[in-house]
Amino acid sequence: MTDPWVALEPGADPAERVRLLRRAHETFTTVGTVPRPVRSVVAESWRRSARAGVGPDGAASVELTDGDLGTYRAEHPLARVMPLFRELMGTFAADGEHLLAVCDAHGRLLWVEGHAATRRRADRMNFVPGARWSESAVGTNAPGTAVAVDRPVQVFAAEHFIRQVQPWTCAAAPVHDPRTGRVLGAVDITGGDGLAHPHSLGFVQAVARAAEAQLALLAPPRLAEEGPLLSALGRDEAELALDGRRTRLSRRHSEILVLLSRHPEGLSGDELLCALYADESVTPVTLRAELARLRRLLGPGLLASRPYRLTAAVESDATVVERRLETGALTAAVEAYTGPLLPGSQAPAIVRLRERLAGGLRTALIAHGDPDLLADWAHAPWGEDDLEVWRALAAVRPTAPVRARLAALEAELVAPAGRAGTRTHGATYLQRPPV
Repeated sequence: MTDPWVALEPGADPAERVRLLRRAHETFTTVGTVPRPVRSVVAESWRRSARAGVGPDGAASVELTDGDLGTYRAEHPLARVMPLFRELMGTFAADGEHLLAVCDAHGRLLWVEGHAATRRRADRMNFVPGARWSESAVGTNAPGTAVAVDRPVQVFAAEHFIRQVQPWTCAAAPVHDPRTGRVLGAVDITGGDGLAHPHSLGFVQAVARAAEAQLALLAPPRLAEEGPLLSALGRDEAELALDGRRTRLSRRHSEILVLLSRHPEGLSGDELLCALYADESVTPVTLRAELARLRRLLGPGLLASRPYRLTAAVESDATVVERRLETGALTAAVEAYTGPLLPGSQAPAIVRLRERLAGGLRTALIAHGDPDLLADWAHAPWGEDDLEVWRALAAVRPTAPVRARLAALEAELVAPAGRAGTRTHGATYLQRPPV
């Protein structure tokens, strides 16, 4: 394959490709190895699906129905671009006997529209509004995989992890918030083998970009007096929005800005050194060099010294979550939490902040007991091995997939060395050997 994101190139024999994929799928589900004909994006997705406890004979579960679904859809940011999706894709879906589908950032389907007979067939596998189609719930599929890897992706026939989905082909592309860059969900086209063509992948990608452009027009402009905005959740390298431009920061500069944004009074060189470096052999010269580079990157006037401090208030997405959590706005806090704070950072102060934020949020979720909020956390990458959250979810939503996932986690907790559980701030997570 010249393009690893395209499932079937022009001229390839679909029937032969299906035969090879079915054999490869059977090999993986029985012995755990992925044969060479499988694309790397699919092989990695199969492995993630297996680690999440998804079985090849599983099925999607419906989590939102009736009034709950209607309320959630009405408040979702992608509701504003549904007319655009219908305009660009509706005729294509109806004429080609395909489906237009839109999911949220957790792989939960919000809208499924298109050819009536195709919809009836899709209903039988719960490809319906309100059903969760994330990778951690139903394995490899275009909308779920697109939000998992944040890339447009095409999934053909037996590349799907669950067998009952293998007669289908789909292509999906993530849609991002134009202001923050976070994934809002994905737009998907689902149908038969005719969609296994590079054009379908390019088509949904173009539709996703058009939706992002429309959202940018609909969003109120960011006012200058709002000040700099630092996005550091769910990413190893933070992004700073300042004076109408976005700057991607290095890991060390990300850590420094997160810490200084939380200490408007400033930090001394020694305080920053202890906060950033676990290795006591690191000298102040190293830190001063990093701060000099950061000052040049930010431009004049924002970073002062003696003590090191920011001359303007910098809002961060982490403080937004904390503020909402402190005021009891749990749903809003979960919506704003797009992942752990600088997850790759090992700076001592960042590790403490990251654990405190995640621990406070998950504790509130468990205490509140809302099944939808617990499901959102449990099916997110940072919650897929969170045993206590899965136990809380099973208590309020004891569906078969939830019970099966909980049983798998509890079994792994007592597995032999190398897959034992570890506890962090009262939470039990599973340590896995490197894949």
